[in-house]
Amino acid sequence: MSALTREASNVLKSAGSARVRKAALTLSETAVDRLRNLLTKRDSEFIRLGVKKRGCNGLSYTMSYTNSKQKFDELVEQDGVRVLIDPGVLMHIIGTEMDFLTDRLRSEFVFNNPNSKGECGCGESFTV
Repeated sequence: MSALTREASNVLKSAGSARVRKAALTLSETAVDRLRNLLTKRDSEFIRLGVKKRGCNGLSYTMSYTNSKQKFDELVEQDGVRVLIDPGVLMHIIGTEMDFLTDRLRSEFVFNNPNSKGECGCGESFTV
């Protein structure tokens, strides 16, 4: 089973019992390694993943470093890496698989988003 298709889960505590649900975001092994490296270099606790209106198709992913979790942020923790998702964009990200690819021309995070209805030619933006 590849790291990209491996199930990532969050445990919810409710009324004294634990419920398991699928994480809003799944990270590949290469994404986990790269995020861990970036967080260590910046001495940050979290990566915040968001979506902004921009680009050819209307929406683009954003990533930033942070040391604080907001009240309604969705926390995705996988292999020790913690990613926060802004609640206002969660509907655009649910079910997404995040990977990190490196080849001769580029090194970049790639988002395989089942909610995406289209992308621009360069892959910078998407629409839902």
